[in-house]
Amino acid sequence: MRWDWKIKVLLVCMGLIHFVCLFAGFFSPYDWAEQDRDFPFAPPSHLHFHDGQGKLHWRPSVCRLLEQAGTVDTFTEDRQKCFPVRFLVRGPTYRALGLITTNWHLFGVDPAARIFLAGSDSFGRDVFSRLVYGGQVSLLSGLLAAVLSVAVGFLLGVAAGYYGRWVDALMMRCGEMFLALPWLYLLLALRAFLPLRISAQQVFLFLIVVTGLVGWARPAKLIRGLVLSARERPYTLAARLFGASDRYIMRRHIAPHTYSILLTQAALLVPQYIVAEVTLSFLGLGVGEPVPSWGNMLATLQHYQVMVSYWWMWAPACGLVPVFLSYTLLASALQDQGGL
Repeated sequence: MRWDWKIKVLLVCMGLIHFVCLFAGFFSPYDWAEQDRDFPFAPPSHLHFHDGQGKLHWRPSVCRLLEQAGTVDTFTEDRQKCFPVRFLVRGPTYRALGLITTNWHLFGVDPAARIFLAGSDSFGRDVFSRLVYGGQVSLLSGLLAAVLSVAVGFLLGVAAGYYGRWVDALMMRCGEMFLALPWLYLLLALRAFLPLRISAQQVFLFLIVVTGLVGWARPAKLIRGLVLSARERPYTLAARLFGASDRYIMRRHIAPHTYSILLTQAALLVPQYIVAEVTLSFLGLGVGEPVPSWGNMLATLQHYQVMVSYWWMWAPACGLVPVFLSYTLLASALQDQGGL
C-alpha cells in the first residue's frame, strides 16, 4: 500500500507528539511530582528577548516572579532579575524509557528562577511537565488498547470468515453482543467492582485490557467480510488444490488484504480509548493523583474558581485537540486509500 503525502505528514505530526511524551523526562524541565508551594497557580512564564535596559538578546530569558502583597496566587515579574533559558542542562534525575537513568533536560533556568511554560497548579507543580508525562498514560493506554482490539478482531475475523459454519455463527453473535454494549457504562461498572484505591499500574493495565477486549467486534466483522471474499478467489483455491495448509493460505493470501482495514480501524479506535481513560480519570476512577494523566489534570476544572480564573489549567484539553484531529484525519486518509 502506497501512502500519499497527507498520510506521511500526519504520521510525522503524530510521531512528534508521541515522541515528546515518550521522552517526557528530557523535554520537561521539572519532575512531574516536584512541588513549589511558593508559586501556586503561577501564570505561564513570559519569554523575553530584551533585558531590563531594552538590550536585545538572542537567548530568551524569564524573570523572577514576585507575589503581590496580600495575595496568594497573583504574581508580577521582576524585570531587573531575569535569567536566561539554557539548553541541554542538568536537572532532576529520571529514567528514560524506564531503562536509562539520566538528568539531562532539553531546557531549564537557574534555580533562582522558575520557568512555567504552561503555568503551575495549586501545588506549584509545573503544568507543562505534568502534561507531557500525563501524555504517556493517556496516549499509551489508547495505543495499546487499540492494538489489542485490532489483534483480537483480526484473529477472530479471519477464523470466522475462513472456517465459516458454526465458528462464524458463534463469533459473529458474540460480536453483535459486544457492539450492543455501552462500553463507557461497562467500564464504570467493572471499575466499581475493583477496590477504590489501587495502584496506577493496575488501573493502567485494567483500562488497556477491558477497553481492548470490548472493542474487537467491529474490526472482526470487517475482517470477516474481506476473508469471505478472499477465500473464494482463484489464487486461494489454487493454493488449496496444491495442498497448502490453512495457516499458509491465511498468512500469504488473505492476511495482506486486511492491513489497510486494520490500520484504519486502529486510527479510529485510539482516540476513543483515550477518551475512555480521560473520562475515568476525570471522574476519579482511573489513574489517580499524584501520577499525572490528562484526565485527572482536567479534574481540577470541576472547581468553578479554577475553571474561570486559571485558563492555563485547560492545557490537557488543548493537547487532546491535535491528537484527535490527527487520528481522525489519518483514518479518513487511510479510508480513501482502501481501508474501511
